[in-house]
Amino acid sequence: MASKLFINPLIIFRHQALMANGPSSSSADTDQCEELMRGGSKSFFAASRVLPKRVRNPAIALYAFCRLMDDIVDDGPDDVGIIQTLQERIDLIYLGQPMDVPADRALAVVVSQYKIPKILLEALLEGFKWDKMGRRYNTIEELYDYAARVAGSVGAMMSLIMGTRYHEPIERACELGLAMQLTNIARDVGEDARNGRLYLPLDWLREEGIDPDAWLKEPTFTPQIARVVDRLLKTADILYQRSQNGIKKLPRDCRAAIYGARLVYAQIGRQIEKQDLDSVSKRAIVSSGRKKILMLKALSAMIHVGEVKTNLEPIKEIKYLVESVPYEDPYAHYAGSLEQRAVWVINTLEKAERHRIARMNQPYPSK
Repeated sequence: MASKLFINPLIIFRHQALMANGPSSSSADTDQCEELMRGGSKSFFAASRVLPKRVRNPAIALYAFCRLMDDIVDDGPDDVGIIQTLQERIDLIYLGQPMDVPADRALAVVVSQYKIPKILLEALLEGFKWDKMGRRYNTIEELYDYAARVAGSVGAMMSLIMGTRYHEPIERACELGLAMQLTNIARDVGEDARNGRLYLPLDWLREEGIDPDAWLKEPTFTPQIARVVDRLLKTADILYQRSQNGIKKLPRDCRAAIYGARLVYAQIGRQIEKQDLDSVSKRAIVSSGRKKILMLKALSAMIHVGEVKTNLEPIKEIKYLVESVPYEDPYAHYAGSLEQRAVWVINTLEKAERHRIARMNQPYPSK
């Protein structure tokens, strides 16, 4: 399995002729993208139902293309040549000449409209390449590097689609992507091992006396594996808590969906714990009923999202993703010293008060 954000293989669109007249997307393209997601990333699809339409449609276009890339990498040849083919598709999207495929056409419109830096999609593709290479990760920092590419990049792109272009909430969105990726890795330990893949930090395994190569040949659940999975989930939980501080900085109409996704993914970790941390012989599943309860709880985020204090140091592995977005100061319209900002606020309030008094002093129109 390539990126764990996008699961359950679906049909892959055939490569067709290039469009001659630049990007053009229709509601039919959006519908096909939605159908692709409906049977695939169920947690994302559930959360997307709460997104406002202005965000939901471009978000589905983004996820459909990412999902399509994932499927192509999973089902393509064993060499990394398929990565070059996908790079060419990204290049065409940014040239405004996407392939005549619904997901490509829809994404070409999205990247143009929301000014999504190309480096973010290329980071995702690089993560897929690491999957194709069967890359392993010695430390949690190296695993962050991988998660930043296949999940943090998506968080950054979603922030831009929601209309957030300044760095702090984008950084929190990348951390939410990392948390989700670590949760998925913890959930899929057995499935990945049976496919010859190992994403758990190798130094954590060795600290538990586990030889990674030997275990991969015969993956079994042991107390030692349980401790590694528990450690990964605890790391993810810290990231979930920290990412929550960015949700309240999102547009109000987007908060519930993102908070819902955060709750649903974190619940996967709770389910793994209920299974005594056995994700080798079992797969943790959050029931539809439980997801609905969590999504209802997430609606409160439209009104209030509590801030969580953590001691986590800044994660340098996501820095380049955040910095790929041209910095936009949320206070740029009254930039300057603290005194200048205070004067701006006072002047604005005084202006509003003058308008109010002027309206009060206007005579009523004669009948």
